[in-house]
Amino acid sequence: MADKTTFEIPEQMRVFADKSVDQAKKAFDDFMSATAKAVEKSEASAKSIQTGARDVNRQALAFLEANVAASFDFAQQLVRARTVEEIGQIQQAFLQKQTEAAQSQGRDMADTIGKAAADMQQQAKK
Repeated sequence: MADKTTFEIPEQMRVFADKSVDQAKKAFDDFMSATAKAVEKSEASAKSIQTGARDVNRQALAFLEANVAASFDFAQQLVRARTVEEIGQIQQAFLQKQTEAAQSQGRDMADTIGKAAADMQQQAKK
């Protein structure tokens, strides 16, 4: 039968090893906590970006739909015109109306983009 060794790990080494494991565990827990916060922040930022992009896309589609409808209306008025003068009046009215619409749509789009950018900036601060 083999003799047992009488070597015993000194108390100081066990205490030191125990502290090292505790410190490593704490460092890992801190790392995981920071990682979870970073992931959460990036998810919130991504949602903010998606929301902003969705708002801009929806507004662009609405403007496109309105402009196409105005163009069809213009075309219908043109084919119903009886004189060259009437065609000129229809065209002038259409151009004026579309210029005003373009200015209004540009302002609205700038507001929407600005709001989306402000929302993303606000999310980045959180």
